[in-house]
Amino acid sequence: MDKKISCGIVTLGCKVNQYESEAIAEKLEDMGFDICDSGKICDAYIINTCTVTAESDRKARQTIRRMMKQNNNAYILVTGCYSQVSPEDVAAIDGVDYICGTSNKMTVCDKLCELVKGGKKNEAAEICVPDLDKEGFEPMSIKRFERTRAYVKIEDGCESKCAYCTIPASRGPIRSKPFDEVINEVAELTAGGCREIVLTGIETGSYGRDLPEKEDFGSLLYAVDKIDGIKRVRLGSLDPTVIKPEFVEKIKDLKSLAPHFHLSLQSGSSKTLAAMRRKYNADQALASIERLRAAMPDVKFTTDIIVGFPGETEEDFEQSCEFARRARFLMIHVFPYSKRKGTVAATMKDQIPEQIKKERVHKLSAISREIRSEILDEKIAEGKSVSVLFESWSDGYAKGHTADFIEVKVRSDKALHSVFRNVILLSHDGDICEAKFAD
Repeated sequence: MDKKISCGIVTLGCKVNQYESEAIAEKLEDMGFDICDSGKICDAYIINTCTVTAESDRKARQTIRRMMKQNNNAYILVTGCYSQVSPEDVAAIDGVDYICGTSNKMTVCDKLCELVKGGKKNEAAEICVPDLDKEGFEPMSIKRFERTRAYVKIEDGCESKCAYCTIPASRGPIRSKPFDEVINEVAELTAGGCREIVLTGIETGSYGRDLPEKEDFGSLLYAVDKIDGIKRVRLGSLDPTVIKPEFVEKIKDLKSLAPHFHLSLQSGSSKTLAAMRRKYNADQALASIERLRAAMPDVKFTTDIIVGFPGETEEDFEQSCEFARRARFLMIHVFPYSKRKGTVAATMKDQIPEQIKKERVHKLSAISREIRSEILDEKIAEGKSVSVLFESWSDGYAKGHTADFIEVKVRSDKALHSVFRNVILLSHDGDICEAKFAD
């Protein structure tokens, strides 16, 4: 390319999408493109979409149109979960040049290069969305990172077929990144100065199901822990069924593994979990939490809970509230149930009115804030020195997280990006703890 072409990348949805966008950006930079803020006028835009809710679909369409409005001559390439399941809907938006799915995202790089060399936009969108059942794990990796932490995608796909979810259709079956490739990528990022690695996937705990017997999730964590210079490792969302006794035994003494787990719980009612077609009941989920807490006393849990699932009674909802109190989640992401076309739940009887969903979101969110406040009070009362990895600096405060995912700010006259420092927690506002340096 004689002229450096600017490209803005918009990422919607989950951490896996974030990683994939980073991989796309890195490859485009290596090809000579200038990766720019998507809020600016660029020569091209890539939109990496999500389809987890109806709102996600709407936002994807809105974003595509907004990018074209910024520059109606820009090349528009769309990838991700929404384009995988609804490519015709994306193609119906005038001005889109190329549409691919979730197993061939890296093709946007060569396609953009092809469009630029041709010197003109496509008259109609080119659709290239493969059959996911015939696809393997798409090769991609990152070597660079801008923030303190880097996400590393280790797995793609989900085979749970929950009643409310479109992810199996948009991501396909479980495919794992080759064991050695994960280790090499993490080792390279660590050698490059990355202080925190987040291993993530669509169903992270299913890593290795399609690999040789000894290359399972627990073995991967054990191998990552042995990487020279590794500091802190976090995990993407886990299904409670992953936390079996043998798994806990394998990971409990790993020096790099952060004592923080995000569980994809979805409900604290066994009846609702059964209707959702989850693989566990409330008692089993709580037993998993207690098992890990016994092995790692300082562990903290965050979670996702859907309220207003079809047929969820007030009693069912109250069981979720009670579960939250017993599990003592540091944070709960509360979502109102969203009807998705093509799912079992969309045709279920006893759909819950939107007003009741809103009320339940409000109530469970309030309970979540109460629990968080109690946990922070207890942490402060301990008066112990805790290690914080600082990530940002603004308004005279350095900000970061403890290993167990408590957000902390400390007055500082300079940025402490990627620095570990010991602090004493002093107070909190219900969300962030203020602290002083202990050393």
